[in-house]
Amino acid sequence: MEPRFIYITCRDEAEAATIGKSLVEQRLAACANVLPPVLSFYQWKGQVAEDREVILIAKTVSDLVEKLTAQVIDMHSYEVPCVVVLPIIAGNEAYIRWIREEVKNQ
Repeated sequence: MEPRFIYITCRDEAEAATIGKSLVEQRLAACANVLPPVLSFYQWKGQVAEDREVILIAKTVSDLVEKLTAQVIDMHSYEVPCVVVLPIIAGNEAYIRWIREEVKNQ
């Protein structure tokens, strides 16, 4: 049950909000944040693509990463959505405890 920070890119704010709210409602994440649009450049099908995307950040625990990732992939509009996991190695212990408490019944 180690804390994890999940970085997800979405097509737009509506998609990010729908996915984020679902993750929290299902207790796959304790919290989800939707950040304003960013300009993204990436390789796709042999070309450099440029799009505006919205960032969705979810806070969860290691035990739920696989389930959370599957849920995001199922709900996402992209063929290959960005879902990357970063360990939370330190921080406010009370906040980290809160993350674990909010998702512990999964």
